[in-house]
Amino acid sequence: MPPANAHSPHDPRRRRRATRLLAVAVGALTVGSLAAAALPAGAAAAGKGHGKGHSGPGRYQDVQLLSFNDLHGNLEPPAGSSGRVTETHEDGTTETIDAGGVEYLATHLRQARKGNAYSITAAGGDMVGASPLISGLFHDEPSIEALNKLDLDVTSVGNHEFDEGATELARLQNGGCHPTDGCYTDKEFKGAGFPYLAANVLDEKTGKPVLAPYWVWKKNGVKVGFIGVTLEGTPGIVSAEGVKGLAFEDEVETINKYAKVLQRQGVKSIVALVHEGGYPASSSYNYDCDSPGAGDGISGPVVDIAKNVTPQVDALVTGHTHNAYVCTVDDPAGNPRTVTSASSFGRLYTDTTLTYDRRTGDIARTAVESANHVVTRDVAKAPDMTALIGKWNALAAPIGNRAVGWISGDIGTTGTESPLGDLIADAQLAHGRELDPETDLALMNPGGIRAPLTYAASGAEGDGVVTYAEGFTVQPFANTVNLQDLTGAQLVQVLKEQVSGVNEAAPKILQVSDGLTYTLDLTKTGADRVVTGSVRLNGAAIDPAATYRVASNSFLAGGGDGFTTLGQGTNDVVGADDLTALERYLTATSSASAPLAPPAADRITIVR
Repeated sequence: MPPANAHSPHDPRRRRRATRLLAVAVGALTVGSLAAAALPAGAAAAGKGHGKGHSGPGRYQDVQLLSFNDLHGNLEPPAGSSGRVTETHEDGTTETIDAGGVEYLATHLRQARKGNAYSITAAGGDMVGASPLISGLFHDEPSIEALNKLDLDVTSVGNHEFDEGATELARLQNGGCHPTDGCYTDKEFKGAGFPYLAANVLDEKTGKPVLAPYWVWKKNGVKVGFIGVTLEGTPGIVSAEGVKGLAFEDEVETINKYAKVLQRQGVKSIVALVHEGGYPASSSYNYDCDSPGAGDGISGPVVDIAKNVTPQVDALVTGHTHNAYVCTVDDPAGNPRTVTSASSFGRLYTDTTLTYDRRTGDIARTAVESANHVVTRDVAKAPDMTALIGKWNALAAPIGNRAVGWISGDIGTTGTESPLGDLIADAQLAHGRELDPETDLALMNPGGIRAPLTYAASGAEGDGVVTYAEGFTVQPFANTVNLQDLTGAQLVQVLKEQVSGVNEAAPKILQVSDGLTYTLDLTKTGADRVVTGSVRLNGAAIDPAATYRVASNSFLAGGGDGFTTLGQGTNDVVGADDLTALERYLTATSSASAPLAPPAADRITIVR
């Protein structure tokens, strides 16, 4: 893949139109949290350029920044809890709101742009990857087409953009038919009409970014630069093949480097698109992140990033953690700076007003306003998105509509141990025993479970029916089920790695197959949270010197998610892909007359 040209980061063949034909859409916006302050002294007197849609010669010009993150190819409305957001009312009560789906996202964005002549739409990565069947089956070409129709201007890469490697990411950017599967329609795939930014992702051989590091939006003398990075830890959460030949650099150092480049080019208004995020104090999308003080409602990696990124950057659009927040975090100079994230799956978008000072070329940060808005489903669907979904669904239907199992109720993904996590671990244990009858247990990483199984029909299949498409949405990665030998001591160490090392701050609790039990004491810290003497298999204590046959997906078996001990297993056997294992298990253990009940999720005893 050719390195990006630092002086011409945006391929001129794909340069966005300076002026859009804005679609008129119907529907009210749901207002979220607001972080705002007064205009700088004299801004109102400076005159004409400040009001919405006005491009007069006044000193201050409002620039609308619409942003979202972690779409993950969710073109259709996500099912179950993945398709809802929580809102807190003034009286403290909460309600959940159905949200998401690009037919509705398009309508909301087009309505939001109405009257805003200076409007930019940006994203924080993971637009593709871990996608439902309608997109994932076609290597996410449908999602790129949808993003083009959404008039996305720019996005950073996320870790999932590397699921199929840098060469496939370059194809999504530049177009062309898939090298193995070919063209899916009679028209060649055109690629993204927007730049993917990968400032901190370098080709190990050349030392240069694999895609453009930055991009500059310009209109009538107004210039806003965008720098895009993914989390430095991407290699630990993507398959080794996906990041082969790539180096991932520190987020802060990279942003600061390119901020200087943009400054030298006369671009003083800068937004960082950062595929790394935080953990808000509330699950409600509209909570006050700055209560009791600025940034008090947010923790996690993005806070350290925000505190150290150069003051030359005026706002951070973030992602990765799938959380919703609009926060103020002080920059290194002690000045407040907006940090936002719009949840995931297209359920929210953020509307930020950046007040551009034509005299200085910079953003007047004391005038920055930002709020998250719900992508409600009570607005008219965008007809072009309905047509796009219909086209790709017609191609996917023969595969996706096939029934693979039956369930008696929702099988969810919430909780430290989830019912669906147990089900998938049991499916991998069953497949492992097909490969080797001596297989003892299975472990499943929670991040590999992308959606719940819902009892209510998603289409015409009927309630309780699990289709292949629904299974694909749950496990879209095409990992294989691998077997390996671990000693009892190694097995206990794997469990301790859930809550120590790189996973100490944000534990990754593996889902376990039937028969494996232990106690997780959350009142303790680090590895001590796993009570060693409590780990048992079929009622018997784990023997540190004995050998156990363990099934897991290929990502885990390779040491992914910080489970380095799993990468030390021996006597490997590679089985079928994990979706096939789930499909076979559902078909073998359920029927229309005897549906599978949700597992009890009682294998891990949790002390709080």
